[in-house]
Amino acid sequence: MRIVYREDQEDREHRVLSPDAAFSSESEGRACSTEPDTLRNDFQRDRDKIIHSKSFRRLSHKTQVFLAAEGDHFRTRLTHTLEVSQIARTIARALGLNEDLAEAISLGHDLGHTPFGHTGEAALAACLAKHQGIDPASAPAKALYRHNIQSVRVVEVIENSGKGLNLTAEVRDGILCHTGDMRAETYEGNIVALADRIAYVNHDLDDAIRAGILRESELPQTTHEVLGADHSSRIQTLVADMVATSAAAGDIMLSETVWDAMMELRSFLFERVYESEAVLHEAKKAARLVADLFDYYVEHLDEVPQEYRRISCGDGLRAVTDYVAGMTDRYAKGLFEDLFIPQSIQGM
Repeated sequence: MRIVYREDQEDREHRVLSPDAAFSSESEGRACSTEPDTLRNDFQRDRDKIIHSKSFRRLSHKTQVFLAAEGDHFRTRLTHTLEVSQIARTIARALGLNEDLAEAISLGHDLGHTPFGHTGEAALAACLAKHQGIDPASAPAKALYRHNIQSVRVVEVIENSGKGLNLTAEVRDGILCHTGDMRAETYEGNIVALADRIAYVNHDLDDAIRAGILRESELPQTTHEVLGADHSSRIQTLVADMVATSAAAGDIMLSETVWDAMMELRSFLFERVYESEAVLHEAKKAARLVADLFDYYVEHLDEVPQEYRRISCGDGLRAVTDYVAGMTDRYAKGLFEDLFIPQSIQGM
């Protein structure tokens, strides 16, 4: 048995991976230079920094879709993150790209997500709009809070008592560009962006069926014809198609037929799940909770933890945003009860 040092791993990357891969030895580096690790390459170090961060641990208590789900098997933001990582690693490995980089980006891509899923994200944007005098329904208002931008802020500024995690440029770029119209600078980052969609479309559907909102037989016929008849088959089809299409095209993509089928399924989810009465009922309560907490802390800035006030450099709205965005669902609920529900009622 022999030790495989960082230099050995870097050499193996150049021997085994595609010339199109992002090589750890050729990284654009970190904002603050550090001594190389003896055993781990730079992307592996980034992965480990993210896993050991406080914001990563909090993902286990942040909602994916179902805000009041009962049962042990509904996804959280953490299990979503792990599923994205698995899908991205499989695709990167099959294409000869850098699996370590894909994994690090995957694990960090949702660190800036709010409590209560996308409901919390929309509520925070509306709060910021209100306090800045912007119409909450306008497009600029909806852009005031983006979880991908906040994820970058988490790793650059908030974590490690304001010092950040000092991640490589490639990981930070992949985190920023995992959603929306931006494309990452690396193939690995673009893999994560598609893996994120593959994961949430399929596991949100799986959770909706488990919750009794949908039955498998109700899915669009195209879904069954193109993607498969069950959860496992759909994942397999999407991953295999992405590998084959990307290899042939020299870019990260799905075939038109499979992409269209996935987008049809995504639209179906919006209509039947994300905008269903069961989900919207809980979402309205969650949005009100986030708004009430935000308004309270704007009025009582001295009660925002000193760490967030210091990091915000005097920007009160920034401090409140960072604080509320970092909360888990249960922490936010607990704070709301302490602040707004009389103790005599809580004990009833």
